[in-house]
Amino acid sequence: MSVEFRQRKPGEYASILWKRKWLIILPAIVVSFAVAIVVWRLPNVYQSSTLLTVRPSNIMEGIVPQMSDDDLTIRINAIGQEVFSRSSLEPLIVTYNLYAAERGRGEPMEVLVERMAKKDTSIEVNKSRNDITNGFILTYKGPDPYVTQKVTSNLASKYVDEQTKQQSRGAVETADFLQKQLDQAKGELDSIDKQRLQTLQANINNLPTQATSLVTNLSGLYEQQKAYISDIGRLRDQKTMLSTQLGDIEKQFQVDKEDVVETLTDPKTTPAWAELSKRESQLDSELQNMLTVLKPKNPDVVAKRQELAAVLRSKQELTDDWKNRIAEKTKRVERRVDPRASTIRANIQGLDGEIARQEKLLAQTSAQISSVQGQLSRVPQTEVTLGSLDREYQTKKATYDDLLVKKQKSDLNVAALGAAQNTTIQVIDPASLPVRPVAPKRPLLIALGLALGLAVGLAFAAAFEVPRLLTIQTVEDARHYTGLPVLISVPELLTAKEQRRARVRRLATAFAGIALTVASIPALAFALRFSRVFDLFVS
Repeated sequence: MSVEFRQRKPGEYASILWKRKWLIILPAIVVSFAVAIVVWRLPNVYQSSTLLTVRPSNIMEGIVPQMSDDDLTIRINAIGQEVFSRSSLEPLIVTYNLYAAERGRGEPMEVLVERMAKKDTSIEVNKSRNDITNGFILTYKGPDPYVTQKVTSNLASKYVDEQTKQQSRGAVETADFLQKQLDQAKGELDSIDKQRLQTLQANINNLPTQATSLVTNLSGLYEQQKAYISDIGRLRDQKTMLSTQLGDIEKQFQVDKEDVVETLTDPKTTPAWAELSKRESQLDSELQNMLTVLKPKNPDVVAKRQELAAVLRSKQELTDDWKNRIAEKTKRVERRVDPRASTIRANIQGLDGEIARQEKLLAQTSAQISSVQGQLSRVPQTEVTLGSLDREYQTKKATYDDLLVKKQKSDLNVAALGAAQNTTIQVIDPASLPVRPVAPKRPLLIALGLALGLAVGLAFAAAFEVPRLLTIQTVEDARHYTGLPVLISVPELLTAKEQRRARVRRLATAFAGIALTVASIPALAFALRFSRVFDLFVS
């Protein structure tokens, strides 16, 4: 008959674990030490972030159209595709020698570009600053803090430059398209004007006596109207060109002002600052050593603190002097006035006045043309023909006026781009210089290695002890599985020679276990490094 399995007591299991303690401890040591070696030699990963925002246009919406949130999202996604393309990221990888080990192993550039774009670089909506409502944070991770900061700054600059480039390209293409449509509409209007004049000339005998003079007057008015339109277009082109020049001058002047301030040397990069920092570190170390044996009010401790305070004051004086020089230089730069910009503004103002005068004359001429057309349209013989031409002319004229308004807005948009007044992407917080690595989490990985080692040791112990649990090993096993009482148990009896042999076997087994453990640690560490399984935890 079958007998059910005998349940062991916790004390029996503890006894089994103690019996197999070295079978548990040694694998745990091997795995945990190998993991610790590999984890400790993993490269540090630093993270640099920069905050960018989409700055709306400073010009009224009625003059330059504003972009909606959906349009901004589409534009940012399009810019991101350009920024993270291979043609954009490959020069960065080569310039800053990124992924040197991977490139040394011969990994394709496409794989490295994809890793940089999708794994090491991330973009998320700003949630840390409530005062920035339409910002996003650009983050990059790398093994060197200074290179990581430079790459992050470079990527942010690419966003700004690509935004300006796409806006400029789109505005110019729109202006060219509208100009072509405007020229086509103008040609159609001229064609209708020509047909109208031909109709009047063909029916001149059927007109009243003043018809000839009206037609001649109308022809002169048309020529005068064309001259005014041509002059207005030329003046507007001059204004657009001057506005673009003004924008370039103001942008360059702003860059020059920023460059003047940036030329001041940061005191933290000077030898004096480095010497003071070294002295501060030395004094602080000496002070801490003195506090271990002396009381805080000891004269030597007080003197040492005074020396440390003097060094800190010197560093603060360097910083304050640098800030004062920046403030003073900034004030001097802000008071500068570019005479070229004043001249161009005066020229633009003069062109505005001339355009207004020409438009006033054009309006007067158009009114006169309308008056003469009204007189001619009343002639019975040509009334039907001229009426049809007038309706066609008005339809084409409405199309032409609509295109003219759009063209003017497009010209203003181009001018706003030149003056850096349109919707742009702007860097709010420059790329940060990481101080501490964000990965790998070495204590956590070492703890996981220790847990894995214990699991392996327990698995080894279970492999030896589980089969023994199904056999009779103790008095309790004999009593349970036979159902008979145990009258007496005889312990294992060994001779002196057998006891010596048993001790020798135990020593040999212990020596072999220790030797295997020592040899297994570097072998397992090498295998883990070769498999690169811990590279997954670096990021």
